[in-house]
Amino acid sequence: MFDFSFSELIIGEALLIILGYFIVFFIVATIIKNNSIVDIGWGLGFVLVAWALFFIGDTSVLTIEKIIVNIMVSFWGLRLFYHILKRNAYQEEDFRYKKWREEWGKWVVLRAFFQIFMLQGAFMYLVGIGVFYINMVEVTRNTYLILLILGVIIWLIGYLFEVIGDRQLKQHIANKNKTQKLMTHGLWKYTRHPNYFGEALLWWGIFIFVLGTNSPFALIVSPLIITLLLRFVSGVPMLEKKMSKNDGWDEYADKTNAFIPWFPKD
Repeated sequence: MFDFSFSELIIGEALLIILGYFIVFFIVATIIKNNSIVDIGWGLGFVLVAWALFFIGDTSVLTIEKIIVNIMVSFWGLRLFYHILKRNAYQEEDFRYKKWREEWGKWVVLRAFFQIFMLQGAFMYLVGIGVFYINMVEVTRNTYLILLILGVIIWLIGYLFEVIGDRQLKQHIANKNKTQKLMTHGLWKYTRHPNYFGEALLWWGIFIFVLGTNSPFALIVSPLIITLLLRFVSGVPMLEKKMSKNDGWDEYADKTNAFIPWFPKD
């Protein structure tokens, strides 16, 4: 039913656009001495690359599917771009990047180029590979309607988790009368990271949608990479290291799932 081959997954156009995109961010970050601006460019980058490839590729084939998947990526990417831009604009460098700046010393510029900007570019390519691939498809493929519909539904659930989770957290932070610093209600009652879970889930939805165009199953690398990053590398672990300093953390962590939503333990 599906091709497992990786041979079709080298998309040179996407690599070149991503390279140029992150070089621009690197130059700006070096001038203003704030490498955390790379986070602002994460969501927006997917949108720019997807639509650029849409117009570079064969727009006469799978046009509807391409438009739908690009719309899904645009809703996610532009919202995330605005969310992080509004939160981080005119702020000092994020604590993670500030720590690396101190550790890297005189090598900060060189290491930042490879370990922050080029590394994030590589992850953007891997996470967005399904979207980039479908935009460059030049042959007619039979589609599987059930997978297209299922992909959109899963994407929508993930998107709502991310949007609602972020909104609830923002309201909690802005509440001057809150009795505790930790956010433990709303979606946060069922998972300690509803926004991260939502982001991973929506990428699984995009993968299933792309798979519905009879694209290579090897594109599963996209949701696998983002899920592993959020759950075990740059998402949950780094944030929980900071959250664990708050009162009530141990109790909250004991009864609430870290990632996949479920009812709290008694």
